[in-house]
Amino acid sequence: MRLSVVSHRQNHLANLFLSDLDRVKGIDELIFTENLAEGGIQMPAHIPSRLITNPSPLGFAGNHNQAFTGNTHPYFCVANPDLRLLSDPLPRLLACFDDPQVGVVAPLVLSPAGLPEDNARHFPTPWSLGKKLVGMDDGRYHFQPTAQSVPHPIEWAAGMFLLFRSEAFRDVGGFDAKFHLYYEDVDICARLWRTGWKVVCETGVTVIHEAQRASRHDPLYMRWHAASMARYFGKHLGRLERPK
Repeated sequence: MRLSVVSHRQNHLANLFLSDLDRVKGIDELIFTENLAEGGIQMPAHIPSRLITNPSPLGFAGNHNQAFTGNTHPYFCVANPDLRLLSDPLPRLLACFDDPQVGVVAPLVLSPAGLPEDNARHFPTPWSLGKKLVGMDDGRYHFQPTAQSVPHPIEWAAGMFLLFRSEAFRDVGGFDAKFHLYYEDVDICARLWRTGWKVVCETGVTVIHEAQRASRHDPLYMRWHAASMARYFGKHLGRLERPK
């Protein structure tokens, strides 16, 4: 499995996540990308690793597509640098691929307080976004952690932690790099379902998300969000395949 982690001046958080990899087996290769040069990263000694420092920043999709280039491993994992691992998530996640139709699997993501976040969601529509705006429903699946392995088919999973079957990632052409930031995860899940691959959330596996969301009210990020939303609806509105 190849693991891709991208840091946008988050190396202080990334070092914590990379230290958690000491308890993880099954990672054959790590591609760590500094989207902005920072330094001070502590690469794990036990995993063959490559550090990429971009000469100019790329978006989420462009960075992870770059990390996938030349991948010969059967699985490709995309993970945020602000995650923490309490145990090895891979055995149960990889077991989901026993179903040959599964193209990507996500764990259940928890907040530092142990509460489920909204990484497993229904596809957005103008109606659902309106309901979210007035506080009626944010579109999440209301999952709770389970002691046993329970892979649930879901419409899409947030990009903070996605484990792809490399064949499926390649089949749909990877992430759409025209999404600079936001909605690239929704888009790839929509394309996976349309191509006959399943998207699942394994609630028997949890990871912790140390969310860093100070940018959500930044005008630049808001413009990226609006542009990505418009691109997503232009591509998929009225043409979505959903879990059977």
